[in-house]
Amino acid sequence: MAKNFGQRLKALFGIKLFDEQFFEDLEDILIEGDLGASLAYDLSTAVRKLAQSERKKTLNDIQLLMKEELGRYIEEYKVELVENKTNIFLVLGVNGVGKTTTIAKLAHLYKNNNKVLLAAADTFRAAAIDQLDLHAKKLECRIVKQKHGSDPGAVIFDALESAQARGEDLILADTAGRMHNKENLLRELQKIDKIIKSKIEDPSCYKRFLVLDATTGQNGISQTQLFDKAIGLDALILAKYDSASKGGSLIQIGQSLKIPVAYVGYGEKYTDLKPFDKEQFLNSLVGIN
Repeated sequence: MAKNFGQRLKALFGIKLFDEQFFEDLEDILIEGDLGASLAYDLSTAVRKLAQSERKKTLNDIQLLMKEELGRYIEEYKVELVENKTNIFLVLGVNGVGKTTTIAKLAHLYKNNNKVLLAAADTFRAAAIDQLDLHAKKLECRIVKQKHGSDPGAVIFDALESAQARGEDLILADTAGRMHNKENLLRELQKIDKIIKSKIEDPSCYKRFLVLDATTGQNGISQTQLFDKAIGLDALILAKYDSASKGGSLIQIGQSLKIPVAYVGYGEKYTDLKPFDKEQFLNSLVGIN
């Protein structure tokens, strides 16, 4: 079985021969782990200085240094609902990242203590509406939907009107992840964003989450830039994550865009979603057990 990113780092750090080949190998592993050439160089340089010092040369010393350096670029996002008001999470992401499944997991997470409404605003794909409808039935959540090809903004408007009238706590809104071209998608999202802002009383009730596939790597960075430029992002949700996922793209995103991480999805069940734990993530990334 191929070693994951953390295992490869741990194996390299165990060599204890800090020659030029070691640092070349370290830089290669960091780049392959989606940290990017510039950050990989900075990190390998910091490790070189540590290794050349008289005091700190152990495997654990180097792992802790890596953890400290990487930790500067990634943050947790603590999600809090505004009480006694209708909150809305606009869930974004390209097709195939696990967006609709993530919405179902969020619904499961919140429905025990809140009235949750699903909004099927990915009207571009009939399958997306059907999929969300199926989750709504299983989770016993109300859903607002229209027929395939309807105006996504109208779905969002109806969901907000309905939820506010019924005193519901949270709307989880699905959105299109693909259209005929990028400009159409961005214009559609900007329109939805304006509708939401015009309908909510308190800006803190509105949160925009981008779902990223943990195995995507560098594509995750370009996806984040695209959606953040369109409407701005509050936080990321990492889907399909396990200990073998490299996750380095999150570090690059944090470094360049300063966008924190809210949740991690790690399985197929509704219960397989948890708040992002920075400490746990970094330990896994650098191979600390």
